[in-house]
Amino acid sequence: MRQTLVVPDPLADLAGLAGVPSAVAAALDSVDAVLRDRGRRAVPPDVAAGSLLAGARASAELTGEGDRWLAGAVRLSAELGTLAGVIRVAPAQALARAHVLAARGVVPGEALGRLAGSPETVARLDGVSGLLTGPSGASAVLLAAVVHAELATVQPFGSADGLVARAAEHLVLISAGVDPQGLVPVEAGHAASGEAYAASLRGYAVGSAAGVRAWLLQCTTALARGAELLAARLAAPSSAEA
Repeated sequence: MRQTLVVPDPLADLAGLAGVPSAVAAALDSVDAVLRDRGRRAVPPDVAAGSLLAGARASAELTGEGDRWLAGAVRLSAELGTLAGVIRVAPAQALARAHVLAARGVVPGEALGRLAGSPETVARLDGVSGLLTGPSGASAVLLAAVVHAELATVQPFGSADGLVARAAEHLVLISAGVDPQGLVPVEAGHAASGEAYAASLRGYAVGSAAGVRAWLLQCTTALARGAELLAARLAAPSSAEA
């Protein structure tokens, strides 16, 4: 008798947390409302560039040292499309490249793209890679949220980890087709939440179901807010189409 190996879905339990399915659906609806309409019309180049820059600025500001990290955040934002093609196939390579882009000129060259953590940190990063390359029936919104939180919590590079974590969330959303052109500044959505961003990350790090749930809801809110910011840019007079 043939037996089939069943591999547990590590994100399945998260997808069932109270309020999470509806929050994910609402966030995706917000993105669809702005992107699916634009699928029939070209997005003005200035709007696309402005959205990427807004995300980069927001991510830099969330470090608490915006001026120090802005150049790296902009470099990283400019390569989101390229890295999105790698993140689900060779995540370690994509994350190392993201760190090089984010930290160049701030940390010593020999530290760029290199893990700085303990064996436990390396093992946990391997777990992140497994999530990115493995199958799951959960929404990419949840995968993106977990990858973001894991990288921000573990801090595998010892510098610019927040920038890399926020970029990784966006990379998953791009690669999954949620935001295929990288137009939704989800990083700005996180920044708009103020202290809730850092507080929910701390809650995730505790590891309780309540803390994880709060973080997932933070990410769905940030994605919806990013879609609203993009919609506002598209509605501005400067982006009106002839």
